[in-house]
Amino acid sequence: MRIIMNLIKASKKYWGYLGLALFAIACMTAAQLYTPLVVRQLTDMAVNGDPRLAEEALIMGITLLVLYLIQAFFAYGRSYWTHYAAWHFVADMRVKVYDKLQSLSMKFYHDKQTGQLMSRVTNDTDRIELLIAHVVPDIIVNFIILIGVAVILFWINPVLAALSLVSVPLLLAISIFFAKKVLPMFRKAQIILGDLKANLQDNISGMKEIQVFNQHEREHKKVEGSARGHANAVLGALKWSASYGSSVQFLSNTGVVVVIAYGGLLVSLGTVPVADIVAFLMYLALFFPPLTALARVNEDMQTALAGAERVFDILEADTDVKEEDNPLVIENPKGHIRFDDVSFHYIDGIEVLRNISITIRPGEMVALVGPTGVGKTTFISLVNRFYDPACGTIYLDGHNIKDMELKSLRDSMSNVMQDVFLFNDTVFENIAYGCPGASKEKVIAAAKVARAHGFIAEFENGYDTIIGERGVRLSGGQKQRLSIAIAVLRDKPILILDEATASVDVETEKLIQEAMDEVMKNRTTIIIAHRLSTIKKADKIIVLNGGEVEDIGTHDELVSRGGLYAHLSDINLSA
Repeated sequence: MRIIMNLIKASKKYWGYLGLALFAIACMTAAQLYTPLVVRQLTDMAVNGDPRLAEEALIMGITLLVLYLIQAFFAYGRSYWTHYAAWHFVADMRVKVYDKLQSLSMKFYHDKQTGQLMSRVTNDTDRIELLIAHVVPDIIVNFIILIGVAVILFWINPVLAALSLVSVPLLLAISIFFAKKVLPMFRKAQIILGDLKANLQDNISGMKEIQVFNQHEREHKKVEGSARGHANAVLGALKWSASYGSSVQFLSNTGVVVVIAYGGLLVSLGTVPVADIVAFLMYLALFFPPLTALARVNEDMQTALAGAERVFDILEADTDVKEEDNPLVIENPKGHIRFDDVSFHYIDGIEVLRNISITIRPGEMVALVGPTGVGKTTFISLVNRFYDPACGTIYLDGHNIKDMELKSLRDSMSNVMQDVFLFNDTVFENIAYGCPGASKEKVIAAAKVARAHGFIAEFENGYDTIIGERGVRLSGGQKQRLSIAIAVLRDKPILILDEATASVDVETEKLIQEAMDEVMKNRTTIIIAHRLSTIKKADKIIVLNGGEVEDIGTHDELVSRGGLYAHLSDINLSA
C-alpha cells in the first residue's frame, strides 16, 4: 500500500487523464452490463409468443448496435488516456530517478553496480507503465463488472444468485494467498535481471581485458548464470500463477453448473421463466471471466510493484552530503582553504585521514605526497565535498563548506583527475563541458595551453571528432591533456591536479608543466603527484603517511630533514 500511495501522489500531474479513463471505463462497463437485459427481454417475448416480437427485435438490434459502438469508442478512450498518462509518468519517473542519482553522494555508489542502477532507471520504471495503463484499469473494470453483475443477479433471483456465487469467498482467499506467495518471487526476478544488466555492462566495458586474458568461457558462464537465474525465478512465480489461474477457472465454472442444474429444475417446475435462466448464463459469462482475469492482473501487479519498489528505493535513498535549506552562495571566492582537525573513514573503524589541520592560502601552490593509500585523493574529495568529514570542519574563505551551496562550492574549482572520464561526444563538446557556451576560440586557446591542439588538428574532423565512449579513440596522454584543457577553460580560482601528468611521456610532461606554471599563477593549487619533479616549485609540500600529516615544508626543507619525503625523492631520482 505504501508503494501504491507513493505512485498515486507522484502521478498527480496525470490525474485528469486517468479521470477521463475512469469515465470511459464506467460508460463502457454500463453498456456491457445492459446487453444481457436486452437479450432477456427478447427471450421472454419469444417464449410467450408476443406479437410485437419482430418490431421489438429490430429496435433491440439497433439498441445493441449503439451499445457496441459506445463500448468500442470508450474502449479506445480508456486505452489511449491510460497509456498517455502511463508513458508520460514513466518518463517523469526516469528523470526523477536520474536526478536523484545525481544528487546522491559518492558514498552511495561504493557498493552499487552501474548496470544495476541502469536497470532501476529503465526496466523497473517500465513496470510502472504496466501498473497504470493495464493493472489499475483492469482491476477497476473487473471490480465494476463483478459488483454490477452480482447486483443484477440478486435482483433477478436471489436464491439462484447465492448458489451460483458460493465459490467467490474461496476465490478471494486464493487471490490473497497468491499475492503473498508470488510478490517475493517477482521481486527476486527483478533483482536478478538487474544483476544480469550489471554483468553485461561490466563485460562490454571490459571487453578488451576479456579477450586479452582469454576469459570468454568464464564470462559466458557468469552471464548464462544470471540469464538462467532470471528465467528460473520468473518460471517459479509463473508456476504459482498457472495453479492460481486453473483454480480460478475451475471454481468459476461451478457457477455455470449450478445455474444449469438447479435453474433447469426451477424452469421445469415453472417457478423461474426461461428468460431469467438465459440472462443468468449471460451474466455469469460476464462475472467469472473478470475473476479469471485477476490471475493475470494479479501477476502483472506483483511484477509492477516489485519494479516500483526498486524505483522508490532510489527515490527515498538518503544522502550523507546534504545542503542547507538556505545555503550560502559565494560570488568571488579567493581560495583560502582550511582543514580544522578533520578525520574521515570509508569503513567504520578504518580511518583514511586522521586529525588533519592544514591551511592553504589564496594563490598558494600546495602539493600532497606520500605512499599509495594514505588519503591524498580523499583529501581533494573532501575539498570538493563529495564526502563529509567524520569529524572536524573544512573552511573556504572562512565559511564552513557544509553551509555553502554545493553548486557555488564546486563552481569555485577546476579538477583534473587521474582517472579521466570523457563523454562519447566531440572533442569540442568535451573541452567545453565545464564551461557551457564557450566560443570555439576559447576552446582552442585552452587546448593550446594544455598542449592538445597539435594532436586535435591532426584528426580528420578536428574539434568535431567523436572520441568514443570514455575517449576510447584517444591515447592515455591525449585524454589527460583534454582533461587539462577542460580545467584551463573553466578558469576557476582553485585548481586541483590529481596526477595530472601521470599518463604522458617525459617530453609532453615538460610541455604541460610549462603551461601549467602559467595557469597556476594567482590560483590556489592543490597537486597530487608521484613524480616529485612536478612539485619542486610548490610553496608548501604536505607529506601524508598513515592518514596523518607527517611533515610540511618546501622541497629543499623536506629533503634536508631526511624523512619520508627525502626517501621518496631518492626513489624518484633513481627511477
